[in-house]
Amino acid sequence: NDGSYRIVSDSRAVGLLVLFQRQPLRLTSSGRLTAAGLLPQRFEGKRGDRDPRQVRADFDWQGKRLTIARDGNTLTLPLPPGTQDRLSLLYQFMFVAPDRSQGLEFSMTNGRKLDRYRYTVHSGVEIETPLGRMATVHLVKQHRPDESGAEIWLAPQHRYLPIKMLIQEEDGARYEQVITRLEIKSR
Repeated sequence: NDGSYRIVSDSRAVGLLVLFQRQPLRLTSSGRLTAAGLLPQRFEGKRGDRDPRQVRADFDWQGKRLTIARDGNTLTLPLPPGTQDRLSLLYQFMFVAPDRSQGLEFSMTNGRKLDRYRYTVHSGVEIETPLGRMATVHLVKQHRPDESGAEIWLAPQHRYLPIKMLIQEEDGARYEQVITRLEIKSR
């Protein structure tokens, strides 16, 4: 709307995870749409209004500062150009055509910290999804053994939308998200 965007992602646990994660995780990213893609202004993450683990990141592009709020503490950091939040990043791929390079590098915040991420890019990888077999661009996060890992599969035929994600936490826990439905509404 008027050059701005708002993305909301609700994730719910299934199977045995429901015993540990009863509340859905809601991530929200809002900002401006520019010629270079998404320019986040605020990121929030929480599991309900009383969640003590709520996180927030405010992007001050003019002042080149990122303010992170979590656990009742606030931290202000230098804001590198092109920084994304963990939700806007997934839609920023629409603007960078990742299959045209062998690697991607960018800064990203999850509302807890700001890190520099490096991904290798593998084009032409086909995977099975509930929507059928799809050609993808497979991104693999480069990380040390004591860091979390991530893999993202993007669908070039659907504007590089993420159709599968696999996250491996430092403690060995693995989370997988796979597309089950795709709706594109025209105005």
